[in-house]
Amino acid sequence: MKRFKDTFFDVVSTRLGFILLLLLGYTLKTIWAYFMAFNLDLASVEHPVQYYLRLIIVIINPIPIGLMLIGLSLYINRKKSFYFIAWLISALLTILLFANIIYYREFADFITFSSAMASRKTSEGLGKTVIDSLQVWDIIYLLDYLILVLLFWKKKITTDSRPFHKRASFAVTSLSALAFSINLFMAELDRPELLTRGFSNTYVVRALGLPTFSIYSTNQAIQAQKERDSASAKDLVPVKEYLATQYAAPNQNYFGIGKGRNVIVLHLESFQQFLIDYKLKIDDKEYEVTPFINSLYHSTETFAFSNFFNQVKAGKTSDAETMMETGLFGLSNGSFMVNYGGENTQFAAPTILAQNGDYTSAVFHGNVGSFWNRNNAYKQWGYNYFFDASYFSKQTASNSFQYGLNDKTMLADSIKYLEHMQQPFYTKFITVTNHYPYNSLAGNSDEQGFPLAQTNDETINGYFATANYLDSSIKALFQYFKDTGIYDNSVIVLYGDHYGISNSRNPELAPLLDKDSETWSQYDNAMLQRVPYMVHVPGMTKGFISDTFGGEIDGLPTLLHVLGIDTANFSQVGQDLLSADNKQIVALRTAGSYITPQYTSYNGRIYDTVSGLEITNPDENTSAKLEEVRAEATLQLKISDEIQTGDLLRFDTDNGLKVVDIKTFSYTQSLDRLKEIEEKRGPKSTSIYSQNGNKTTVDRFNAPSYTALNPKPEENETTSQTSTTEKKD
Repeated sequence: MKRFKDTFFDVVSTRLGFILLLLLGYTLKTIWAYFMAFNLDLASVEHPVQYYLRLIIVIINPIPIGLMLIGLSLYINRKKSFYFIAWLISALLTILLFANIIYYREFADFITFSSAMASRKTSEGLGKTVIDSLQVWDIIYLLDYLILVLLFWKKKITTDSRPFHKRASFAVTSLSALAFSINLFMAELDRPELLTRGFSNTYVVRALGLPTFSIYSTNQAIQAQKERDSASAKDLVPVKEYLATQYAAPNQNYFGIGKGRNVIVLHLESFQQFLIDYKLKIDDKEYEVTPFINSLYHSTETFAFSNFFNQVKAGKTSDAETMMETGLFGLSNGSFMVNYGGENTQFAAPTILAQNGDYTSAVFHGNVGSFWNRNNAYKQWGYNYFFDASYFSKQTASNSFQYGLNDKTMLADSIKYLEHMQQPFYTKFITVTNHYPYNSLAGNSDEQGFPLAQTNDETINGYFATANYLDSSIKALFQYFKDTGIYDNSVIVLYGDHYGISNSRNPELAPLLDKDSETWSQYDNAMLQRVPYMVHVPGMTKGFISDTFGGEIDGLPTLLHVLGIDTANFSQVGQDLLSADNKQIVALRTAGSYITPQYTSYNGRIYDTVSGLEITNPDENTSAKLEEVRAEATLQLKISDEIQTGDLLRFDTDNGLKVVDIKTFSYTQSLDRLKEIEEKRGPKSTSIYSQNGNKTTVDRFNAPSYTALNPKPEENETTSQTSTTEKKD
């Protein structure tokens, strides 16, 4: 043992040994922070192999960048300078780690370049709570330094005056670069397109570590700032001129039909239009996939749109949210919410309704708040509250999967917050269960039972079962609205965010749609980009199914006109789908792609929209029309991009709206704040809780499982016998 100790201290008394000792300390306390201070969402996986891969990544990711940075001191010859730089870099890494720990305790997110630069805002957020945030266990982040100081004081470790060979120094740097490459490769296995699509700050930290995340967020902020810096108020002038030509005046038959009502938005994850009225055939028996949503679609209380297309690209769900909330597109590359959402001035639905109807707003979502940078983008959009996974039930194998809580659990947990919101409110429920790979019900036997499709693709097979689960979840929520009396005073919006079955899988889906896999075309792919959009107005009898062609960019102006808010002065490139002035041009993010009632251009091929026949050799007149439509669609995207990347809305002063002050928003302790408002208003409180005699309505949400809704024959017989006995008694 003595020989081992002597050998150990001899090794760590060398320059390389000292560097490795500092690295060991940094790695251990970083891993401690990963598990004790942060929520890195490790367990949200579909397969144990992915969990262990993620676990390995978390354990090793401090090493490559830590070795690379601390190892830079090896290039220094002078002894004092070497030790000073090594200590300094190690200390800076620790300071970065601990600063994020304190910040995370308050904001449930990591420090980005933008938040660090906004020093006044950051200090105001942290200054009041930093002392209270300190915990006894925080001493562990200094423990390695205390041990090192003690060892140097007792001369167990001595300094090394010998310079480290430059080639050896370069070898250490090369080794760390190789280790980082391996780390990055493993991260891409766990989450493909991690850096290009952004996803979440949490995901980047989990995969690559805090220093890499800091570099990543800095680069993002710098690129975004370059775009902003090159823009000026003059750039808004031609944009406004274009928007004036794009404005579609509201249809007076429907304008204001939902004025003053609550607005409840139901975000239907990966829900495609073909599911509406679809019946899955298994062994000569038909199963209606979404019976409740079908009833809404055909109701005279609903404006439903049969030719409503998703217009997302890499940002997918975040692109859909951006369009539906702002009337502006996402980006051609990456996610607007991730790259610009936390900084750019926005005039989104929550802001518009707050300033044109005194609406309170909230989002309910059973995933981590940092996914797609929602916890920052929502503040710019004007959301008063954001209830994410931290507010809901602990996730288990039976109630959740990698994208968050299953819908019934999330909706049930939401009620205790929703019931305390002041009316009118604007709320959005983001569902996740109907998400790829469509096996999220596997851990819940009570929800299994809806038959799987019988194809060679397991993803397609499960898609109908999770869609059926989503349907029953929505039905339960509607019933809650009716039981609590808010249904008749609400407008309920349902929309699908993007495709659920990808183009590469569509040929396998074709037989289920009575199509031929062999003749499946790009036209068929284009038509499957349809998603539902419904505006349900209880008590109205003017509803109908519209064949108007439109897309997610048109959702907001349509809704605002239903609520009686004219969009003439707003910077939105979409058009009211109920307006006679709607041009019916659907611009898609794939280069040169668009859809109109006459023509469909998709992935380089052109089709007649009505017949589906490809146009391979258009005549002069047709070519002119195609070019006109292409130019119109391209211009719409171009104008939106100029607004988004140039942050041009900061110059928009004639829209009658005030810019939100994001410092007034906090997404922690939201229930306490809701109750404070409720108590302050007293008898004037308009919350569901107050209107229910200050009694909770949580027990009024009832979402029976599939098993309960579809009992087996023997259960039916038992029930029937019991009922007969009861009647006799």
